[in-house]
Amino acid sequence: MTPPLHDFILPALEGGELRLADYAGQVLLLVNTASECGFTPQYGGLERLWREYRARGFAVLGFPCNQFGRQEPGDAAEIASFCASRFGVSFPLSAKIEVKGAQAHPLYRYLTHAAPGLLGSEAIKWNFTKFLVDREGHVVRRYAPMTRPEEIATDIERLLG
Repeated sequence: MTPPLHDFILPALEGGELRLADYAGQVLLLVNTASECGFTPQYGGLERLWREYRARGFAVLGFPCNQFGRQEPGDAAEIASFCASRFGVSFPLSAKIEVKGAQAHPLYRYLTHAAPGLLGSEAIKWNFTKFLVDREGHVVRRYAPMTRPEEIATDIERLLG
């Protein structure tokens, strides 16, 4: 049975929809992000991964979230401007969503169930938690916020073949 990952549709940061079906057949790295976090410089590493591997069928998708220390307080225009001007972000971003708790977006409920964290916990603990998804839509691995994007390159290359 095909996993439901590609069934999710979210509002895109700059309007319209971010349809995961548009990324079917690609290796994906899904990341909850924030502009005022100690891990925010990872935007640069995520952008480098996106640019290096996208021609081979890889995409980074970012999901801004304000649930951790209120580190993503801006509106969509502010988030887009910050990401582009500070880190040259060109990979797709959703509108701000919740990734934990009762109001967590269904995508994040799916991801955390498919790839629990430390000691089996499904909760997202902080900004820049990353989920690697194979071409068939299976969640392959979850990475902690402190895992730098460049540390994931070997796993991405393996999935790209």
